Formats: sequence, C-alpha cells, structure tokens
Amino acid sequence: MPVGNASISQDNSKPVSKAITSSLKVEVPDGVTDYVGFKNTGYSGITVLTATYKTSFWVMGKYSGTVNIQLVGSQGKVYADHNMTVKSTDSKFTEFETSFNATHSPDGDNEWRLTFDGSKVGGSSLNFGYIRLSPPTFKDRENGLRDDVASFLDEVNPAFLRFPGGNNIEGLQVDSRWKWNTTIGPVVDRPGRESDWAYPNTDALGLDEYLWWCEDMNMAPLLSLWAGKSYGDIISGPDLEPFVDDIMNEMEYLFGDSSTHYGKMRIQNGRKDPWKVEYVEIGNEDDLTGGCKSYPDRFNQIYKAIHDKYPDVKLIASNGDLSCLPSPLPKDVMIDLHLYRKPDEFVKLFNQFDNQPRDQPVMIGEYAARNTTSPEGVYWSYMQGSCSEAVYMMGMERNSDIVKMAAYAPLLEHFDYISWSPTLYGFNATPGSITPSTSYFVQKLFASNKGDTIVPVDSTADFGPVYWVASRTGSKAYLKLANYGKDQQTVQVRIPGTKTGKLEMLSSPKYHGNTPFNVQAQTVTTSVFSPSGHYSINMDPWAVAALIVS
Repeated sequence: MPVGNASISQDNSKPVSKAITSSLKVEVPDGVTDYVGFKNTGYSGITVLTATYKTSFWVMGKYSGTVNIQLVGSQGKVYADHNMTVKSTDSKFTEFETSFNATHSPDGDNEWRLTFDGSKVGGSSLNFGYIRLSPPTFKDRENGLRDDVASFLDEVNPAFLRFPGGNNIEGLQVDSRWKWNTTIGPVVDRPGRESDWAYPNTDALGLDEYLWWCEDMNMAPLLSLWAGKSYGDIISGPDLEPFVDDIMNEMEYLFGDSSTHYGKMRIQNGRKDPWKVEYVEIGNEDDLTGGCKSYPDRFNQIYKAIHDKYPDVKLIASNGDLSCLPSPLPKDVMIDLHLYRKPDEFVKLFNQFDNQPRDQPVMIGEYAARNTTSPEGVYWSYMQGSCSEAVYMMGMERNSDIVKMAAYAPLLEHFDYISWSPTLYGFNATPGSITPSTSYFVQKLFASNKGDTIVPVDSTADFGPVYWVASRTGSKAYLKLANYGKDQQTVQVRIPGTKTGKLEMLSSPKYHGNTPFNVQAQTVTTSVFSPSGHYSINMDPWAVAALIVS
C-alpha cells in the first residue's frame, strides 16, 4: 500500500533481474514536500521483538538522500525508526541493506514502511524490488531460518531432514517441479515457482540453505530427487535422460571439488567443502497419482547413474508397494512408507515390522494420526492420536534393525494459512505464538530418550492397553511406555543395577489437545530413586512416558 501522496503499481518494463521480472513503481506527483513511499504487512502481520532486524531492497531511479525504514503498529506506535543514505541511478537497479534495532510489540498487527523525500522525486518515480525483512536467524545464518521457530524444532533433537519435501519436488506440471539449480546463488537470481498447494515458493530456502539447516541442527540430510513424475505428466525412458543428467549435475554440486564445473559453483556460493549427503531418495510417492507402472524403470535408470559414480550414497525408493518397485530391488535400497491413519489403526500396526524380512531396510517418511471426520482432515492433534503414534513408534523402535528412519507429518503451519493438519507445531505473527501439539511432546520424548541397543523385557502381561520398548546405552536404561486406554494403569518395573533418574510423562483426557495459543498438555518430569532398582509408575489414561535411570 502507498504511504503519503504517492501511487504504486507493478512495473513489468523494469525487471529487477532475469529471475524477478517486475518491480514496484512508486510515482510522486509534482509539488510533494513530505516523505512518501509504501508499506507491507507481511503474512497477516509482522512479529516485532526487541532485537536487531535486517532489511534490504533494490532500487532504480535518480535519488540521493535519506530513506526511512519503520516498523509500525496498527495504532501508529513506532517500534523501529531508522534512517539510511541511498544514492541510486536511472541506469540500473542497486541493492541497499541495513540493520536496525526494534522494541517489542505486544501483537503481530504491525507493518514495515519505507519512505523517502518526495520533494526530490516530485513529477517522477522510483522503482523498488526484492524487498526483504529478516529477524534474528538460527545460528546467525545469513539468509537463515527465523531463530525462535527453528530453535523450537531444535529442542526436539531431530535426527534427519527430508527435503525439499515430498510433493513439493513433483510440481503440478513438469516445468513447475523443484529445480535445484534455480534455488542456489544470490536470492535475487532465484525465480521461484508456484507450489503444489496454491501459494508461491520464493526458493529463498534453497538447496544450500536446507543443507546449512541440517548442519546447524546436526541432522542428516536426506535429499529427494525429481524422478520424472509431476501431477500433470510423467516422463520415462529416453525422455528422462536429460533429467538424469540434471540429477548428476546436482550430485556434482554436492560432492565435486574445484576442478569440476558444479563443484566450483558450490564453492563460489560459499561452501568450500563437499556437502555431507548420505541419503538420497528417488521420487516421491510413486505408487500414487499414476506413477506406479513406470517407476521401476525410472528408478533403475536413476539408481544406476548415481550408484555407478557415488556408490557410498544410500538410495531410497519412494514407496513400499512391490508392484511399484524393481524386482529384484537392488541390495540395501531402503523403501519409504507413508501412513496417515486413525488412532486405532496405528495401534493395530504396533507389530507391523515384527516378522518382516530382516534384509529390507525401511524408512517411515511420513506418518501421523489424522481425524478425517472433517472433509479436509483439518484439526489439531489430540491425546488419543498422539498416544497411538507413540504405540506405533514403539513398534518401529523395537524393530530398529530394519526401520532405519522415521519422520512425523509436516513440521510447521502458520495459523492463518493452514493447508494441512496435523503439523508438529504452529505460529503466526503474534510474539510468543509458537504452539506445540501433543505430538510435538511425543516426538521430543522419543528422540531425547533412546539407547543404542534395544533390550528384551520380561513381562507378566501382554501388550495392550500398555505398550513398551526398552533400550540401553552403557549403564543408562530407557523404558518407554504408552497407556492407550481409558483406565489408569500401574506398572511395576525392575531394572537391576539402577537406582536413580527421572520419569517424563505426557497425559491428557482422550480428546484434549493443544490448540493455537492454548497449551493444555505438556510433558511433566519428576525425579525417581530406588536403591533396589524397583520403580512403580502410575500411567494416566492416554499417557506416554519415558523412565530414564542408571
């Protein structure tokens, strides 16, 4: 929106770059003496904290003087006010950037404003483009993740990240697939694209940013590759070869040294050492949307190209349907299963992997308990669903010799732009809005309390309604429990050689959950002590717990 006596419009005649093909034209009438410009409210508001912000923009047009940057609340209160000197020309776009301090706003109803001296532009115009505002970032990474949002994920102790997502790589059409080489280098040279979910992707979060994210959180990167399937068309056989060549260029970008074309490009983009990418997935959900028939051949075509040159990379097939996989599947290739189920169905899958072949590694690339009573399945996690996920996770952990990796459903949602639920946690522009789901606490409890060896448990009861799994690292023992039922259960546990530790427990009524701005259920930690190694645990209905003792 314009600020002051100015008008704004999209100008396709003055592209900022080859990638960003238009700019914002700010026209100033003759006789203007005040500061004029434009403002933006971000995504339903802007979070303003007591912190240092960065902002940048590109400008074309003859101007030499002050540009004022502000963060302003809906009632006119100014939370940041910063002047910078700009000298621009009519001949080309020039980038300017600055940093400034802001004070805390109690809500997210704020806007970013840029104004300049209208008396110096009267009867003319300036063009602006690729305007950015950045709060503090995680690990102070340039072009990085918002610190508070990323830190909240880091607390879960995640082990790996599958990127750039599943459906995100496919594209509604072949040409709108995720293209690795348009997501690297200066952000002003990244064209972005339409996503598969009716909103645009800027690709400012690109290949390198995903990999820095993994490195900063000590996660293993799992790179997904486009394997010929979009929602609009499927490419296979000889027609796929140019895309296989593109995949090999991406591999060279990841692993090549300075003597290679794409390795040199990576170094120029700020990463000297090769990226450490151990896992690569070929395609996404190729058992769905018409991909099944051609996937075995497409997989083999891509597998051979990668494996012949990079034999140490662990390759993953995008589904677990035998009719949609090569026969035989190459040795050590992991299969990727995606499961969205009702809670009772997850509990029935507790022993899914108990009798599976021990030579077929598995990844659960997506899973979550969903309430499908809503046509779009939009709801927030509730305790029964999260408890059922815990039961299923115990089944996976008991079979961790073949279940190598597992990842919850999508991580994040903005409360004002929901397109899928459940997600692990959500937020909006309001300070302190980050809200964990009950499943967030389950994931944190499991990821933070695991031994390196699964150990047997002698029990006087069968599984159900209480389920369990035990592990150990050295002298420390971990026992995870879930009570998937309406009645309290008391569990007597004996762990020889231990006497002290803690009990972490998450419990809540069956249909209760955490909703935006309202955390009703979270993990409670208590100390335990028993010289004899005997522990009595009272499990509330619909509870998940971890006993950690040594």
